[in-house]
Amino acid sequence: MAVHTPTESAWPELPYGAWADTCTTLHLWTQIVGKIRLAKSPWVNHSWHVTLYVTARGLTTSPIPDGPRQFQIDFDFVDQQLYVLVSNGETRALPLVPMSVAEFYGRLMGLLAELDIVVRIHQLPNEIPDPIPFSQDEMHASYDADYAQRYWRVLVRADRVLKAFRAHFIGKCSPVHFFWGSNDLAVTRFSGRMAPEHPGGIPHLPDPVTREAYSQEVSSAGFWPGGGPTDFAAFYAYAYPVPQGFADYAVQPTEAYFHEALGEFLLPYDCVRTAADPDATLLAFLQSTYEAAAETAGWDRARLEQEPAPPR
Repeated sequence: MAVHTPTESAWPELPYGAWADTCTTLHLWTQIVGKIRLAKSPWVNHSWHVTLYVTARGLTTSPIPDGPRQFQIDFDFVDQQLYVLVSNGETRALPLVPMSVAEFYGRLMGLLAELDIVVRIHQLPNEIPDPIPFSQDEMHASYDADYAQRYWRVLVRADRVLKAFRAHFIGKCSPVHFFWGSNDLAVTRFSGRMAPEHPGGIPHLPDPVTREAYSQEVSSAGFWPGGGPTDFAAFYAYAYPVPQGFADYAVQPTEAYFHEALGEFLLPYDCVRTAADPDATLLAFLQSTYEAAAETAGWDRARLEQEPAPPR
């Protein structure tokens, strides 16, 4: 197949309404892949063992243990393939084309069986209303390769800026990683203090998982492609627990605002994409919303922050 080489400089347009069906289907595909990583990986605090990571061509599980071997599953949005790569040199590929979630699930599980990778996953999707078991989902079957690639290009750019933002923090901090349950790219900073028990209640996510994830005080930010409570792509930032005064804190840029229903700050993606300096605009949002959390909650910023050392 012909390989399209993406433009490296631009933040692409990503109107949610134009690819909502593809976004939903791709979200469910990533849940299947993520649950395979979950089933085969040792538990890491805050569910960091389940996430995917942005690559130069798509998304990856990173290596997953399987006895003496390791394997990984990669979405390649340049060649439009899903690859299963095994440390013994074996590979399998699945074309990323329009197909139902049920077909994707069956074909991927078939590839794993060919490679003698034994895995069982819980088939109900997480964190979405009215879930359909993967093997029964014939409803979601859209895949627009152009928009899937645009989405990945946004993730590449957001990943780069989020990593630059992360470098200023020397306290406990998550990697920049993709949570397939909530369908967002995120980075989370920790104050070092314990948090009150989270109330739970996230659809189709066990409360003990949520409570462990939010067992410590956090400031979190990331990118969300749209859907549910918003019909547009946006960068977001929130704090848990929510400190008094957080919602009223003056953040940058001026287009950012506090979404009362979500309980977090939002900056529409188009405000970043069309800015004279998208990176600086996004960094201003990330830094000012972090300061909103740290200042109103009284974080020990002198202990937790630093200027990054120059590269060697």
